[in-house]
Amino acid sequence: MPRWKPDARQRLVVAALGLFAEQGYDETTVAQIAERAELTRSTFFRHFTDKREILTAGQQALSRLLAEGIDAAPEEATPMTAVAAGLERASGEMTAFNRSLGPLLHAAIEANEELRSRAALKSAGMAATMVDALKRRGVAEPTAQVAAELGVLAFRLGYARWTDPARDDDPGELAALTRAAFDELRTAAAGLS
Repeated sequence: MPRWKPDARQRLVVAALGLFAEQGYDETTVAQIAERAELTRSTFFRHFTDKREILTAGQQALSRLLAEGIDAAPEEATPMTAVAAGLERASGEMTAFNRSLGPLLHAAIEANEELRSRAALKSAGMAATMVDALKRRGVAEPTAQVAAELGVLAFRLGYARWTDPARDDDPGELAALTRAAFDELRTAAAGLS
């Protein structure tokens, strides 16, 4: 087995998600993941503390991008406009690799209660990051919370549409799908009163 190959982290993620889909999360071991990725166990542990961490691997980067987008929004931006800027920033960084992981990630999460709980925590972490960014802009906590939760839901809807394997057409860019989902949610929220 070679000591070094490029893109080890990505290869570990792909290997893990493939194994989770094939044989289940609980039945998959770190050794199997490393072997499928043609890497060593020690390489696995240089990138991840355990196999659960694979499912939240991009959370820190995604949260950072959301906050950067909100922080960069014009000073006069409303909370919803600032969240839209955060969604645009984060969605714009997603690549074809992120899209290819969607169906595998969805299958693994749906098949395991622990993974569903971790996915919920990931969403809560994204919302908390956006709330903090909005509060730095002087937005009151309740308003920041509502705007952030709508942002998380919009990102999840856009991502689900982008990665849906049942779509025969090219879904286009994630940013456009997330923007459309956010617009739909804003309209729905306005109709609640």
